[in-house]
Amino acid sequence: MAVAGGISESKGVENSLEIDNLARFAVDEHNKKQNALLEFGKVLNTKQQVVQGIMYYITLEASDGGEKKTYEAKIWVKPWENFKELQTFKPVDAATSA
Repeated sequence: MAVAGGISESKGVENSLEIDNLARFAVDEHNKKQNALLEFGKVLNTKQQVVQGIMYYITLEASDGGEKKTYEAKIWVKPWENFKELQTFKPVDAATSA
């Protein structure tokens, strides 16, 4: 059960179309802002936080010039306003993810 303001694991949604679409949105937005050419691979993990809407924390895999890398995206969604915004997009340090 989600607690307002608390971050919770999203079980079983790694393969959901909604989460895949959010992850693709994050990669596309990152590419636009950074003039990058990342290609979305797959979702590895998802957490969510109930705020004024939902804050999604998605760990995803994307290819950068053919090399697979792991990134963490933070996406704020308010469905009733048709609002979606990429808050952060950063590489996950291999040393901390091991």
